[in-house]
Amino acid sequence: MTTTPIPAPAHPAPTAVPVRDLFFVSNSVNELGGITSWSHQMAELFAARGHRVHLVGITPPPPGRARPLADGLPYATTTLYDEHPPQVRPVRTLKDRANLAEHRRRAAREAGMRTQAAKLSALFAAARPGAVVIVTQVWAMEWVALADTGGHTVIGMSHESFETCRKSSRFQRVKTFYQDVDRMLALTREDADAWIRQRLDNVGFMPNPLPFFPETPSARTHKVVASIGRLHEEKGVDLLLEAWAQIAARHREWTLRLYGAGEEEAALRKQSAQLGIADSVAFMGRTSDVPGALREASVFVLSSRGEGFPLAPMEAMATAVPCVAFDVAPGVREIIRDGEDGLLAPPGNTSELARHLETLISDQALRDRMGETARTNIQRYATDEIVQRWEDLFTFLQR
Repeated sequence: MTTTPIPAPAHPAPTAVPVRDLFFVSNSVNELGGITSWSHQMAELFAARGHRVHLVGITPPPPGRARPLADGLPYATTTLYDEHPPQVRPVRTLKDRANLAEHRRRAAREAGMRTQAAKLSALFAAARPGAVVIVTQVWAMEWVALADTGGHTVIGMSHESFETCRKSSRFQRVKTFYQDVDRMLALTREDADAWIRQRLDNVGFMPNPLPFFPETPSARTHKVVASIGRLHEEKGVDLLLEAWAQIAARHREWTLRLYGAGEEEAALRKQSAQLGIADSVAFMGRTSDVPGALREASVFVLSSRGEGFPLAPMEAMATAVPCVAFDVAPGVREIIRDGEDGLLAPPGNTSELARHLETLISDQALRDRMGETARTNIQRYATDEIVQRWEDLFTFLQR
């Protein structure tokens, strides 16, 4: 187990807010991705209010997926496993039940889970009364369920839309492992209602906070359409390239910049060449300066096949860049108000996505108006507002 200590709070807590011990338990504390970014953002926000915060990861990130942790974090981090636990297959047939090697792997995994859960129990036992355990991913909840939470409040979260979860193995896990937590949080009211229809009676919702709000927004004068995200099938960059191919020849002065890296990069580069758009598509790699990348863009595009409450369009809107997106989740249409501060296309409809991109590319007055409106509208997710909603939830659950 690797742990960084908890430093003294950098700022005193507001007098009206009880100081608490807060645990955020995730699959990993340093894996590239939105949940990790969200966890560290929330930890920093709560630490600034005087809470004692501890981020706990179950395992190290997969190879190639690690993000460096900053020095001097105002909260502790712990990773339970030094390496990933053994993989096991589900038991479905008589042959599976008779597989002795699989039995040994399963026994080793279960013994390891109990050992790691005991470490969690020790962390929770050392917490002050009124502590809150926030489980950000249901896989991590399997270890928390084995631990002794010591009477602390336990909140389980699903950082994806109900429909995306329903199509995955996580769906049954949510129903199993979150049914008895003090609150199960979805990202939107629409998703919460869908979970309630699954006979979960402890469901609420909590949107993500705005990741940043830059002082200097985009002037929307660069002829750049930007996309930021992992180059992975779920992010739909292949669909974006199909859409871009429909309009690129009519807008040769414009460039599509793809920020991100991933296992699909070689295939996407090949697709770009086959579509004849390689000259207008720039693979930018990962960026550590998202605000800078967005200030050089005039339009942002989200082409995902599935989402929860995505951070990237929020970042774009805060930078006054209007968004075009597939309407794949309640979180997307809650963030982007179609026709007001951005444009939404039906999921997977590349022709409509292309049409919306061309609309904003061709009409500077429209993208200026939508960009400025986006920068105003997105402030409803300001960090102070969302953190206070969390504080109110903690108080309500501990009555």
